[in-house]
Amino acid sequence: MPETPSNAVPDHQPQSVRVERRGVSEAESRRANGPDWDRYADEYQATHGAFLGDVGFVWGPEGLTEAEAGALGPLEGRRVLEVGSGAGQCSRWARGQGAQAVGLDLSFRQLQHSLRLDQETGLPVPSVLGTATDLPFVDDAFDVVFSSFGALQFVSEIDRALDETARVLRPGGRFAFSITHPTRWSFPDDPGEGGLTASQSYWDRTPYVEIDDASGQVAYVEHHRTLGDWVELLAARGFVVRRLLEPEWPADHDRVWGGWSRVRGLLTPGTALFVCDLHPALSCR
Repeated sequence: MPETPSNAVPDHQPQSVRVERRGVSEAESRRANGPDWDRYADEYQATHGAFLGDVGFVWGPEGLTEAEAGALGPLEGRRVLEVGSGAGQCSRWARGQGAQAVGLDLSFRQLQHSLRLDQETGLPVPSVLGTATDLPFVDDAFDVVFSSFGALQFVSEIDRALDETARVLRPGGRFAFSITHPTRWSFPDDPGEGGLTASQSYWDRTPYVEIDDASGQVAYVEHHRTLGDWVELLAARGFVVRRLLEPEWPADHDRVWGGWSRVRGLLTPGTALFVCDLHPALSCR
C-alpha cells in the first residue's frame, strides 16, 4: 500500500522533531519506522483509506491502478507476496483476481487494520509481522512479489532485502515495486510552488532522519537511491527490468498527499514503478 514518503515534511511528522541527514543502520531504521507506523496507522487509514479502497490496488498518489498498469501480469492461481502490505488493500484486490496473496508488514497496528478489513470485506488476506530483510518463507515460495510504496525505501540493508526477494521468488517470477521517484529527492517535499525548485543534490544518498526532540530518539528514517543504483542492485541479483513506469498526474486529479499534488505532478514525476522478472540463468542463487 502506498506510504507517504517524507524527504522533507511528511504529513505524519510529530509535533516536535528535528531533521538530519546522516548514516543510519538497519536496526536503527527498523526501531524508528515500526513504532512510527504503529502510531500513524489509524490516521493513515482514516485519511487515505477511501482513496486506496478496501479492495483496491493503487501504485502511488497519482492514482495509477494495477488494473491500468498490469505490472504484475496474470494473477489467477499465482502465489503472491506483498512486502509492506499495511492494511492489505492491494493483496485483497489480488485475491479478488484469483491470486493466493499473502501480506507482510513491520507495523502490528497496520496488520490490525488488515484484519478489520478482512472482516468487513469478506476477502481475508493472510498476513504476517515481519521485515523485508528477513522474509519468513521458504525458497521459491512465490510467483509474484510486489511492494507498493510499502517497504524498500525504508530499508537500510537494501542488498539483503533484495537478496531475500530473489530467494523467495521462483526463477522467472515477477517482482514489481513503486517508490518515491528518485529525482524528487532534489526538491523540497512541498506540494506548492516551493516544491518546484531543486535544493539538494540528486546524488546525495545520505538518509533522511527525523529526531524526536522530547526523547532524542530517531523517529523516522527514509533512504534514497538513484535510478542507476536501483538498476545496478536489481541486475546484480538476476532481475531483468521489463518496464519503468513514471505515472503522469491526471489532469482532473486534485488530491494533495504529502508532497504530491497537481501543481508538482503536472511538471515532474513523483513515483517510479519498476517491473522486473527474475531471470533463471542470471539469478545469483
